[in-house]
Amino acid sequence: MGIKIGHISKKKEGKPKASMENILKKEINFFGNGFSNKKKEQFYSELSVLLKSGVNLKHSLDIIIESQSKSKDKTLMEKLNLAILEGSSFAAALQSEKSFTPYEYHAMKIGEQTGQLAFVTNDLAEYYKRRNEQKRQITSSLTYPVIVLFTAFLVVFFMLKYVVPMFEDIFEQNKVELPFLTRVIVKFSHLLEQNGLVFLLAIGALVIGIRFFRKRLWFRKFGGELILKLPVLGSYARKVYLTRFIHTMMLLTNSKIPVINGLSMVRKMVDFYPLQNSLKQVEADILRGERMSISFSKHKIFDKKIIALLKVAEETNQTEFIFQRLYEQYSKDVEYQSQTITNVLNPLLTLMVGFIVGVILIAMYLPMFKLSSVIG
Repeated sequence: MGIKIGHISKKKEGKPKASMENILKKEINFFGNGFSNKKKEQFYSELSVLLKSGVNLKHSLDIIIESQSKSKDKTLMEKLNLAILEGSSFAAALQSEKSFTPYEYHAMKIGEQTGQLAFVTNDLAEYYKRRNEQKRQITSSLTYPVIVLFTAFLVVFFMLKYVVPMFEDIFEQNKVELPFLTRVIVKFSHLLEQNGLVFLLAIGALVIGIRFFRKRLWFRKFGGELILKLPVLGSYARKVYLTRFIHTMMLLTNSKIPVINGLSMVRKMVDFYPLQNSLKQVEADILRGERMSISFSKHKIFDKKIIALLKVAEETNQTEFIFQRLYEQYSKDVEYQSQTITNVLNPLLTLMVGFIVGVILIAMYLPMFKLSSVIG
């Protein structure tokens, strides 16, 4: 998906040669609707450029539709365009399509209400750009360990299924007891063979249960609290959601929307129960006349940095500038923490895979040494 301002034409290009790097960078959606985050980044970026160039929304969508190479993407854009022609707002058109999230709907609604559609679309393009970069980092770091883990699983499965039973029969014939480690592996092999189907069904039931209950209040509350308690990952998840909150508040304050109205809108855009619940209480405190920084300080999910800068914003009346500064800082923190986690996770997974494979190999070789001593 790509456009050129001023001269728009379709060009037939040769099919690029496939490479391992390009394959790894592609976004694969097994359960998605096909309109990936990468496509959203391009869509909002192109729409922002067109709107900033003075092209109206209807004509901008027409230009983007002409640049589509895939029929599904083109059909989706045409549906949005048709909805606008029928009198619907662009935000409502996005809401009617499952390809777009509530976050995009509310952001676009703010843009239309404040006349800042070009700014909002550019902001959404930057938002998805960062998400795509984080995903590529994680994918790149975990590709090698996952391949090793999958290969190790196949090797272990073959050994447990065919090699271990063979040693078991030989030892039984020679009336020699298997070493302890090998007996443990053999028992695990039998357990996996007897209950493998039950294990797979349990995993399937868990996945279905999560998808079914994920919108329930009790599940969102339990899931949110559990995520925050996770070591390392809990802190990372909290910063990710705080960054989204700050990003939205920056968007709202730039659009000259009052903070109290902004908090109400943010609660609908950030789908994370601990943060939503805290913002609800903050909103109630501010309506009662309490200072924003004091209300935020009551909730552990907000960092001291946020509270300190909000206090400065109250004293200097520079809320818009403060949220922009916070967003820049938290974006960098999230990016750095993401790189750190992936850099640490990669060798840890490799070591874990090596340990598992090593234990299995030792368990397989021990009977051979013992058997040779018995025969000798």
